[in-house]
Amino acid sequence: MRQDLNQREADQLEDFFCSLNGAKAPLLLLDYDGTLADFRINRFDARPWAGVRELLSIIQKDNRTRLTIITGRPAGEINPMLQLPEPVEVWGLHGAERLFTDGSREMQEAPPEACAKLDELREQLRHYAFGGLFEDKPNAVVMHWRGHTPRQAKHIQEKTRAMFEPAAEMSGLSLLEFEAGVELRVGRDKGGAVDAIVEQAEPDAPVVYVGDDLTDESAFCAVNRLQNPHVSVLMRRVWRQTAAEVWLQPPDGLRWFLREWEKAVNRPSDPFRQLLAAG
Repeated sequence: MRQDLNQREADQLEDFFCSLNGAKAPLLLLDYDGTLADFRINRFDARPWAGVRELLSIIQKDNRTRLTIITGRPAGEINPMLQLPEPVEVWGLHGAERLFTDGSREMQEAPPEACAKLDELREQLRHYAFGGLFEDKPNAVVMHWRGHTPRQAKHIQEKTRAMFEPAAEMSGLSLLEFEAGVELRVGRDKGGAVDAIVEQAEPDAPVVYVGDDLTDESAFCAVNRLQNPHVSVLMRRVWRQTAAEVWLQPPDGLRWFLREWEKAVNRPSDPFRQLLAAG
């Protein structure tokens, strides 16, 4: 992990981990790509960093934590990648899709006009994707340029934006930028997913969201607005401007955070702290 946490970050983490003491079903909300696993050009090669699966398995087996993944991927891809003892709840497509632990699924409804425009763009991009990698999602069209030279990436980005930006003016559609790509989509974002999860959680449950990409910023902002004990964590090797309150570097920072979480939720309850909370 980073050895140069500033005092504000250190205090924020200490206060947050203290809030887990005696908490009922705290929320551990995690992004996948770039957070639990390194990016890969072939996304199916993106396996969790060493030790992460084992730490998440311990947290899951304790049954004290509500563990949820919020990802830009289709939700069904995550559990086969994680391979934990039990399936976890996954909010896929940046929050537009919800996969429950029993395998049932909910998909946010989209306006017909927006769906028709996405279908039109899908047809065009299947024939010619400007040299980029076109990804077809149920609620979006996505262009990736990871792995290309800067010159190639600039060409793909310019051509894609020229196609997507006029469509994004249509009601129901929005442009979502991420590192090495852009997505034209319909549906809630990760911040909306955080809001929905917290609304269904225990009152005053501590909440953390850990992510790395620009797409995680809405989730950081949603967490930062909460009255519940909370912390938002940028998990990224190189710092960037962010709404997150704390910056840690993977994979060591991730493993450290998960170990501290496990210790905090299993720490014997402090009667004095419980008395203060009750008062």
